[in-house]
Amino acid sequence: MIAKKHTLPTLSLLLTLLLGWNAPSAPAIAAEQTPPAVSAELVRARGGLGNVLARLEAGEEVRVGYFGGSITAQNGWRPKTLAWLKQQYPKAQISEINAAIGGTGSDLGVFRYGRDVLVHRPHLVFVEFAVNDGGAAPESIYRAMEGIVRQTWAADPTTDLCFVYTIHRGQLADLAGGNCPRSASAHETIAQYYGIPSINMALRIAQMEAAGELIFRLDPDQPSPPTDGTIVFAPDDCHPHDAGHEIYLQVIADAWQQIAKSSKPGPHTLGKPFREDNWQRATLVPITPEMLQGSWQRMDPSEGLGQRFGNRLPELWNGSKPGDTIRFAFQGTMAGLYDLLGPDGGQVVCTVDGKTGGPRPRFDHYCTYHRLASLKIASGLEEGLHSINIEIDGNQPDRSSVLDRVRDEPNFDPAKYDGTNVWAGYLMMIGELVSDK
Repeated sequence: MIAKKHTLPTLSLLLTLLLGWNAPSAPAIAAEQTPPAVSAELVRARGGLGNVLARLEAGEEVRVGYFGGSITAQNGWRPKTLAWLKQQYPKAQISEINAAIGGTGSDLGVFRYGRDVLVHRPHLVFVEFAVNDGGAAPESIYRAMEGIVRQTWAADPTTDLCFVYTIHRGQLADLAGGNCPRSASAHETIAQYYGIPSINMALRIAQMEAAGELIFRLDPDQPSPPTDGTIVFAPDDCHPHDAGHEIYLQVIADAWQQIAKSSKPGPHTLGKPFREDNWQRATLVPITPEMLQGSWQRMDPSEGLGQRFGNRLPELWNGSKPGDTIRFAFQGTMAGLYDLLGPDGGQVVCTVDGKTGGPRPRFDHYCTYHRLASLKIASGLEEGLHSINIEIDGNQPDRSSVLDRVRDEPNFDPAKYDGTNVWAGYLMMIGELVSDK
């Protein structure tokens, strides 16, 4: 039963660590910039989870994929639901595919999906990107989420999918008004089109907050938690405390029972796409030495950044000198770089089919540490042969947004923020690489 919806004051949407991969819409498809909001419900069973339920009930091997951002990467709802499934189905051999990366949305996810999830042959994949997709245009979300769906069922039509929605504090107002936020509405549009079940944990949090059963986070002038049993959901705008993840677990457990009632096993079918320009072809292409000119070095996978990011970028190349270049040609419509941002990151100048743009920093105002990222190089191109040149610029990016915060901290080391480094792991591509040979 869905609890009564309540009204909350408007809150601004301040989403963090979002990737900006918003390609222009194909001219043949006239999509609204802000499509109608989808009403929020705790669970929509749709086509159910019949295939994985059959395997679980038969005591077979089941591999569960968790595909999302930092909320899924936390030691929270992901391991809790895995433990719950093992408890519910003790005869099944259930294992986890942890494919969550903080600060990333479906725009990177659709490119890495094959390598990080599908290669492990999942039987069920939970997809959680609605928070990190909060800053993306609906058209971009449609392309990426549909690409994930179509990649899944092209690889194995018996793999079940379930979209799950976590919450950012800025999304409370939409949920209180009875609607999914813009990003989750876009996810729901794809889920409805393909009959994919969805579980809206975010709605339960909004309901509890409105009922006074939950405080989203403590304000700075209220450092002590309440003593009346009220739950403090998160220390920030989106990453729950353990108690918050327990709420997420309970919503999923309740929804699971409802979904099970309407689930029947059978293969999923891929009919006419929702968008002809969806990103089903999105893939990662290894960077080879033939593409590199200058001082590029393959990073040692047994130490430093090479070891730290080896599970996602097994071959990581570092260029550090101005003029170091990556060159390649491809047949397709889109290309990018799956790389790192860092405090000593430099900037690159990209040339696409002979046209050169301005410097592109591999540094931002979160760069007190290194993290996975992506760089859009070319998007919305006409299908055809394209040439790409990525060159390290001689100038360093503006680091004031970070240095102004950390300069007076103990043990501040200016050398940490000095360099023109670029770390390249894969090419992101919709299309196929064309060899120079």
